Amino acid sequence: MTEMTLDPRQLGTGGLFTAAVPDLASHEAAYGRRPSGWTRSPLLRELEASGLAGRGGAGFPAWRKLAAVGAGRPAVIANGAEGEPLSRKDTALLRQAPHLVLDGLVTAGEAVGASELFLYATAESLPGVGQALAERRDGPRVTLVEAPAAFISGEASAVVNALETGTALPRDKAARIARSGYQGRPTLLHNVETLAHLALVARYGAQWFRSAGTADDPGTRLYSLSGDVPAEWVVEAPGGASLRDVLRLGGAEPSSLAAVLVGGFHGAWVPAEAFDLPLTARGLARYGASPGAGVLLALARGRCGLQASAGIVRYLAESSARQCGPCMFGLPAMATVLERIAAGERAPWLASEAERLAGLVTGRGACHHPDGSARFVRSSLGVFKDEVRAHLAGACTAHHGRV
Repeated sequence: MTEMTLDPRQLGTGGLFTAAVPDLASHEAAYGRRPSGWTRSPLLRELEASGLAGRGGAGFPAWRKLAAVGAGRPAVIANGAEGEPLSRKDTALLRQAPHLVLDGLVTAGEAVGASELFLYATAESLPGVGQALAERRDGPRVTLVEAPAAFISGEASAVVNALETGTALPRDKAARIARSGYQGRPTLLHNVETLAHLALVARYGAQWFRSAGTADDPGTRLYSLSGDVPAEWVVEAPGGASLRDVLRLGGAEPSSLAAVLVGGFHGAWVPAEAFDLPLTARGLARYGASPGAGVLLALARGRCGLQASAGIVRYLAESSARQCGPCMFGLPAMATVLERIAAGERAPWLASEAERLAGLVTGRGACHHPDGSARFVRSSLGVFKDEVRAHLAGACTAHHGRV
């Protein structure tokens, strides 16, 4: 079992969701002053040695993102949009440790020679960050930008678009913002949790960061836990912890659950028999799941997974940017098919039709929203395959009777 003891200098959210904003003096008493003077090459080496991966969804190595940023008045963006409706971790972090995020933002900006720094976050997070900024005198001005409450508002190109035009709509997914992002300049965009960890690596070093977690998944991670649990929590757990361990940290009883959606609405379901596997992309590869942005949705035994999934797919269909055919037509069609299965329609071809539509939208969208939605549909059909068969016969295994 993974050791759950955390270094007191870790992110320190402690699972609490408070409105208190620590002042700079308290922050520096806990973590020490931010070390200045980091340049690109030394920070790259330290980040590569640390193994820090992004905490915003894709899990891309932090050092690779920084290395890809070209020369020419770069911009650095801290992304706390949290458009995923089940995510709470970035809001909790910005409320409780805003200075740690700002430390990471300023340090990354120094390393790449940034001309502008931005923090993009929800309306509820910005006042506390503004209060924290007013205390600081350690670097260039940070511009705060409000992120709209929309599922796609945190997608990388949507963030850049929001900063430039005020509209958080994704752009062509082929564009690399590291080379041509904000105003056509090289741009480094990191999730706020990634930047908080970067600040700790810059203070204490790679080996300290690796003292928590596993060789494959070093450091700690924040998870937003919701669904069929006693209370919604943001918990901090060592990398590589099992799903069972993380659920218990959040006060949930794993034996009461049938499955957990890992990675949010673009993630995948993990059934109860896999709760002891490491909560990593490698550990959960069989289910196509990864920690992603740290979203965990618990589904209780006796609840219908198909009905829960159908509601999520409908939400995804209604949350698209409607800029391409897969979003405008494919996602609503996919949602309708899953709803028909969940309703118990006796049409054996519906399951194969859902698979066909998932294949049609994958790889053809203007952004990755159709891909993530299709992945979720395939996960639902696979993990709840017994329920699919029962529903197509007019019954529901969760309700032990007709749908």
